[in-house]
Amino acid sequence: MISDSSTIRDILSNKVFFTTFWGWFAAQSIKVIIGIITEKRFNFKWFVGTGGMPSSHASGVTALATSIGIQEGVGTVIFAIAAMFAVVVIFDAQGVRHSTGKQAEVLNKILDDIYWKKRIQNDRLKELVGHTPIEVIIGICTGLCVAFLSYLGKF
Repeated sequence: MISDSSTIRDILSNKVFFTTFWGWFAAQSIKVIIGIITEKRFNFKWFVGTGGMPSSHASGVTALATSIGIQEGVGTVIFAIAAMFAVVVIFDAQGVRHSTGKQAEVLNKILDDIYWKKRIQNDRLKELVGHTPIEVIIGICTGLCVAFLSYLGKF
């Protein structure tokens, strides 16, 4: 039986876990900073929402795979799993989710047209659900930087 304090201690000392978290956190924080600079205001949705520059999905899974590769080695099964997981998440963030956002944009235009003709209520769909290729690339770079800095002892 594992004690609660032992489990908590194990989680708190798990470098891969914290590197992955910091990869995600760094990307989300950059989104907030970009939003404050470009819109001259703060919006908490920028920190917890999806979409935007850089991709926190790409950053987090890249930090995960990179830290596992550094810690366990790139020839291990766990690295292969993490790397393939990263590929799936990144393709989803850029491809499927980006297309979903474009569809939402078109449907919102249709809803606007119908609403102004007073036929139905205006319930807008969320359009920013995916990432452009550049947002994904910057997210990958963010995750790589966080992982290497973490394992170089910079934080």
